[in-house]
Amino acid sequence: MRSHKRSKRTDDGEAAIRRETEDVVERESIHVLHECIELQRRKSQDYQSAASTVVQADHYRRGLDSIHDMIHQKMVRAQSLLEDLKANPEAAPQFEGLEDTYKDLANYASFAVAWLRGKVEGQDPERGVFNERR
Repeated sequence: MRSHKRSKRTDDGEAAIRRETEDVVERESIHVLHECIELQRRKSQDYQSAASTVVQADHYRRGLDSIHDMIHQKMVRAQSLLEDLKANPEAAPQFEGLEDTYKDLANYASFAVAWLRGKVEGQDPERGVFNERR
């Protein structure tokens, strides 16, 4: 882990910002985002394998509404896990824990943003945000 240094603004403000960025200790949340990226890459190999004709957009038949439903399902899952943990602090989920659920939420949120930008693989540019015909 690098030390936390802050540089003062100088005439060369851009270089100072660059040095500041390079020297700031990387936060755990940044590490988590890197883990989410790797998780997304691994899962995409399962969901859209090379042997399949399925593309990412096929999972979102109602466009943004479909992605929102997936986010809602993950929030309900998190609520269930939180309630279980409060009732029984020793409880251990069988398959997907809170960390997994929150990482999935981060990835689904990235899918929503990509959909809004029209950049999801297989997304039809002739259709609207809810995948409706225009």
